[in-house]
Amino acid sequence: MKSQKEAIKIIEIMKKTYTDATCSLDFTTPFEMMVAVMLSAQCTDERVNKTTPNLFKKYNTPEKMANIDIEELEKIIHPCGFYKNKSKNIILASKMLVEKYNGKVPDDIEELTKIPGVGRKSANVIMLEAFNKPCGIAVDTHAKRISNKMGLSIESEPSKIEQDLIKLFPKKYFYDVNHLFVWHGRKCCDARKPNCPNCPVNRYCDSYNKKSDII
Repeated sequence: MKSQKEAIKIIEIMKKTYTDATCSLDFTTPFEMMVAVMLSAQCTDERVNKTTPNLFKKYNTPEKMANIDIEELEKIIHPCGFYKNKSKNIILASKMLVEKYNGKVPDDIEELTKIPGVGRKSANVIMLEAFNKPCGIAVDTHAKRISNKMGLSIESEPSKIEQDLIKLFPKKYFYDVNHLFVWHGRKCCDARKPNCPNCPVNRYCDSYNKKSDII
């Protein structure tokens, strides 16, 4: 397992490498952010960004979304996959926002996780992107893979990986960690074909160094 000093060094190197690392989802309000995050489950941000303009043109508030015909919603978000389950959760979430939160997305992570379709990872993203209040570290497929490869966590469950990362990184780094892991995963540490020889942090990577030792 990495020390805090090593973990911080990894992030500092990534910050210099990926200077444009930001959220890839397009949104203008906390509600749009919430819906976009829900649509992004097992779907690329690029595909979500192609889908949401048509959706938000007519349904950009909880009140409007709560009353959308589910078949119409399914048709609009079909390209994002799992459209039936996502449609059901988006409508349920919108109704809850109207009925319990006066039509506003709560800026509290515990309240967010009570909303249908919003898990811990999504809640972390919403808190960070919509409210600029990072409360933890969103562990998606990139964060999970990189954390395991780098030796930042040996856990497989996202919630446990998050706890390991929280112990390693001071809170001021919470804003950067997920963005940087996503960009590193997309641009270098690809799940199928990682570009290990040119990785800017390969000296700290347990997986790469184990391979090097064998060779």
